[in-house]
Amino acid sequence: MTTVAKIAAYVEELAPLEWAESWDNVGLQVGDPAAKVQRVLVALELTDPVLEEAERAGCDLVVVHHPPIFRPLKALRFDGAAARRLQRLIVKGIALYAAHTNLDQAAGMTNDSLAAAAGLSEHLVLKRAGEERFLKLVVFVPRGHEDAVLEALAREGAGHIGNYSHCTFQAPGTGTFLPLEGTNPYIGRQGQLERADEVRLETIVPESAAARAVRAMIAAHPYEEVAYDLYPLANPGWVRGHGRIGRLAQPVTLAALAERLKAALNTPTVRVVGDPGRQVATVAVGAGAGSDLIRPAAARGADVLVTGDVRYHEAQDALDLGLAVVDVGHYNAEAIAVRPLAAYLRERLRKDGAAVEVREAQAGGDPFRFI
Repeated sequence: MTTVAKIAAYVEELAPLEWAESWDNVGLQVGDPAAKVQRVLVALELTDPVLEEAERAGCDLVVVHHPPIFRPLKALRFDGAAARRLQRLIVKGIALYAAHTNLDQAAGMTNDSLAAAAGLSEHLVLKRAGEERFLKLVVFVPRGHEDAVLEALAREGAGHIGNYSHCTFQAPGTGTFLPLEGTNPYIGRQGQLERADEVRLETIVPESAAARAVRAMIAAHPYEEVAYDLYPLANPGWVRGHGRIGRLAQPVTLAALAERLKAALNTPTVRVVGDPGRQVATVAVGAGAGSDLIRPAAARGADVLVTGDVRYHEAQDALDLGLAVVDVGHYNAEAIAVRPLAAYLRERLRKDGAAVEVREAQAGGDPFRFI
């Protein structure tokens, strides 16, 4: 068991609240942060079927992508469907957390999942929103304990460079310290200068992960007082933002890409703008309603944009720019992230030893039907 606040913190490690757009409303929307949690339901949005599923399963928390409280409330009346759902959450003691435009920028979530569905194994951010800077973390560890400290740091995101983890540099040396009155030294005695055989362990850590990496490092370190340094780096950081762009391993026709997306997203139909026989190689994707990515995609040399909610005049604009479009629908362009978000929470809970069940919503679905 854990708390609502702890699970909220896990989501915010993946998708910090400050990443959300200014018009968005993310975070805990209903419930007590201190409430206990045994079961979590992850869904695209809160609908009546999703809420009923959460109630049947005995869930204490629902994590959604679309915030049900989006604009400032002027009244809280329960004679409308949306407000009645909030009332049911409160009465049943079910908390609700929303991760929206911040989740779109997170690694492995909405945009990365849509890029994988399109067949992109490598890709870049299409529309930059910010940059995750890095710090150099240096800690001095008594010989024999460096592996434990390294593992603790790696678990919290330190030491990751590209597709490599556990990246460090280690150099031997001698540390000196004199334990004063009131200390309980791991090595040496009070009042005597001690020389210890130590390892200088250096690694890199994203700025957003630095605080928790330091906490994990201190917990794994044997010393009563841990000597460490954090240095700002001039290295280029990890670029975050909306949409993704990359090249397919082999060019395909627009029609073939549409069929690939139908299969990957389990949808019976998609809308296509452009010649179905056209060869496409550079693909841009934008989760949800991504028509604002039409011009950035064309400017970056994309042949096609995969997104949802494209309107008539936006489709014409794409054609004028020489850009094809596959509109997979808003639901399909985002619901694909429910599984990886649930998997992330399960792994994060497992690492902390919390016995919490995380379910993926089976109820709900695309409100559009095709006949």
